[in-house]
Amino acid sequence: MSTSLHLRSAAPRAALLSFSFSFVLLATPGASQQAGGPIARYAMDAGTMSGMAAMAGGGGMGGAMSMMMGGGNQPIHELVLRLGSTQAASGSPAAEHYMPAGARLGASVPLVTPKVTPSDEPALPGEKPKGRLLIYWGCGATAGPNQPVVIDFAKVARGQFPPGLYMTGAAIPQEWQVRFTNSKTYGEWPNGQTRKTLSGNSSLIGDHRIAGNYSPEIKFALNQDFMPPITGRASPAAGGATQLSWNAVPNATGYYAWVFAAKQGGDMVWWASSASQAFGGPVWDWLSPGAVRKLIGDKIVMPPSQTSCTVPSQVVQSGGEMLMGSLYAYGPEANFAYPPRPADPKIAWKPEWIARVRYRSNTMWMLNGPDMGSMMSQGSDDSADASGDNPPPKKKKCKGGLGGMLAGAMGAGC
Repeated sequence: MSTSLHLRSAAPRAALLSFSFSFVLLATPGASQQAGGPIARYAMDAGTMSGMAAMAGGGGMGGAMSMMMGGGNQPIHELVLRLGSTQAASGSPAAEHYMPAGARLGASVPLVTPKVTPSDEPALPGEKPKGRLLIYWGCGATAGPNQPVVIDFAKVARGQFPPGLYMTGAAIPQEWQVRFTNSKTYGEWPNGQTRKTLSGNSSLIGDHRIAGNYSPEIKFALNQDFMPPITGRASPAAGGATQLSWNAVPNATGYYAWVFAAKQGGDMVWWASSASQAFGGPVWDWLSPGAVRKLIGDKIVMPPSQTSCTVPSQVVQSGGEMLMGSLYAYGPEANFAYPPRPADPKIAWKPEWIARVRYRSNTMWMLNGPDMGSMMSQGSDDSADASGDNPPPKKKKCKGGLGGMLAGAMGAGC
């Protein structure tokens, strides 16, 4: 089985899909000392998922039943690996990431090059979008002025967009990214060629080696492990608001929360903890400490000293009973390169490869259901180990942020 990238055929609703708040950042490292780009770029994103995020990320039906019976769901780990190279492969592309034993993934995992295939999903030219998206922002018992911003999907289909919405991606410093689209040869994990999954006890500490037939060998050692899980509580507050509170996660650089609800009739409600009118984009991704500092200054991300936030009463009233909440704790970053950057800035630097490891912890919960702590305080860790006997079901990938949300709402699928 190979990993595939599906390309959709053109359809009248293409205009709807173009309304996306996801941003592609340039792949060139920003260093004035650098004389030329590296041959290979490697990105390793390590996450800790708790609450309903753990269920969605791999706890599966066992995790769902455990929560339904009051048993909770233990945190699990996620790992996203991407290798991009400016070189063509010698033969069919092949690369492996050799892991420390503590990762419990066996000796290595394959970095598979996706194959571009046409999508087999038919277009629906006669489909008309319905419903609205009501957007709120800011911590507080009541929503601020000029809220909510209302996005009418039927108007969006006609090219009418609400004025003044701030795109979060514009506030984030330019960072290099590894993508299929900006690499001559590319490989990734997870993929369709392995059944291995991380367990809640997996560790990243130790030596890592990436070797393949389209990039130089990459080697580095990690002394930073997965971040601790987020635990917390969503409690009713005066006037119909909801108080969110959570533990101070060690090494967290900042926090970002959001709440979402889809109601019968096609309306959706979205709230973000940002104090400014900013939504979507890279805040749904892993972020470097530098980017987080910038977003804290712009009042988009909460500082690491903040461990509570109030969801306005209007959000709770508009969203109804099925409000889904999520909280991100952004973490540290480790960077490696060969040869290392010279201490003298006058010396030109042209690395053969650069590698980046980013960390994140996140949790999800039902706003009017079990709190974040009770969903993970009990129960046993039933995550699949390296044998992969119970891999999570394969899911279709959707665009992140507001773009993916709108695509699903308007019948475009994922």
